[in-house]
Amino acid sequence: MQTRLSILDLAPIVEGGTAAQALQESIALARHAERLGYQRYWVAEHHNMDGVASSATAVLIGQIAAATSTIRVGSGGIMLPNHAPLTIAEQFGTLATLFPGRIDLGLGRAPGTDGPTMRALRRHLSTAHEDRFPEDVLELTAYLAPEQEGQVVRAIPGQGTEVPIWLLGSSLYGTQLAAYLGLPFAFASHFAPSMLMQALEIYRAQYRPSVKHPKPHAAVGLNIIVAETDAEARRLFTSLQQRFLGMQRGQRGPIPRPVDSIDALWTAGEKLAVERMLAESIVGSPDTVRAGLRATQARTEADEFIVACAVHDPLARRRSYELLAALAQD
Repeated sequence: MQTRLSILDLAPIVEGGTAAQALQESIALARHAERLGYQRYWVAEHHNMDGVASSATAVLIGQIAAATSTIRVGSGGIMLPNHAPLTIAEQFGTLATLFPGRIDLGLGRAPGTDGPTMRALRRHLSTAHEDRFPEDVLELTAYLAPEQEGQVVRAIPGQGTEVPIWLLGSSLYGTQLAAYLGLPFAFASHFAPSMLMQALEIYRAQYRPSVKHPKPHAAVGLNIIVAETDAEARRLFTSLQQRFLGMQRGQRGPIPRPVDSIDALWTAGEKLAVERMLAESIVGSPDTVRAGLRATQARTEADEFIVACAVHDPLARRRSYELLAALAQD
C-alpha cells in the first residue's frame, strides 16, 4: 500500500482510568508508533470533555516530541478560533525551535467544545463575532514566516521557523480555503464522512499551487481497529459505537468498556445515526482491514490516512497499530 499512515490521538480517558494514565499512554503509543514507522503523530484540541485529555495540545505535543526522535508530531488540530494567532505562533515556534523539522501545525475552524467553554477560552469574543478564520490563518502564517522589513509584532521564538501549516475540516469550507491558499488538507471523515468525496473533488479541482506545496496533499481521517479476528475487532469497536451513541443522546464521558453485543443498547434510529457518523471505519482481522484499506485508497486516492483507534484497552490499541503497520508493508 503506497499511502502514508499517520496517527490521530485524543489522549482518550477510558472508563475506570484517569487523565494521568491517558497522557502517559499517549506518550508510550507515540514511541511505539515511531518504532513501527508511522509518518506523524497528531493530537487534537478538545475542551471540557470527560473522555479527552489533550486539551493543552501544545504542551502534550512537546512531551511527545521530547520522548521520540524522528516521527513528526503536531496538532490535528489546534482550534484557531479559541486562540490569538500570535499565541499559537509562539507556542509552535517554540516547539519547532526545540524539535526542528518535526513539528506540524494543523488548524481547525470549529471551537472543539460547547459555547460556554468557547467563551471561557477566548472570552473577549462574543457569539456574534464575525468569522475571522481566513484572516487568522494568514496572520499566523506571517508570524512564522521570515521577518518582513518594518514588522512591528513578531513571534519570538517563531519568526522564520516556517512550521508546516495544514487546514483541517469536516465541511466544504475548510476544503475550499485549503485549495485557495495552496495548503495540505485533512478531512475529518472519521466522524463526519458524508462530504468526504465531494470535499476531495473540490480540493483537487480548485487547488492553487503554492511555493511550498505545488501539488495538493489530501489526508483522510479513518477509524481503524485491527485484531486477530473479525469478532474481536468488532467487540473492540463497540466502545467507539457507545461513545457516538452517547453523543446522540447528549451524553459525553470516558471511553466505555466494550460489550459483547451493542444491539440491545440502541434504537433503530440511533443505530442508523451512529453508523452514518462512523461510515469511514475499517474494523476486522488483518485480511479484512487490508481489503478495506485497498478499497478506500482506490475510492479516495488519499495521499495519507490519519488513523484514529479509540478502544478501551491501551494494549489492544497498540496491537491494532502494530497489525496495521504490518499491512502497510504489503
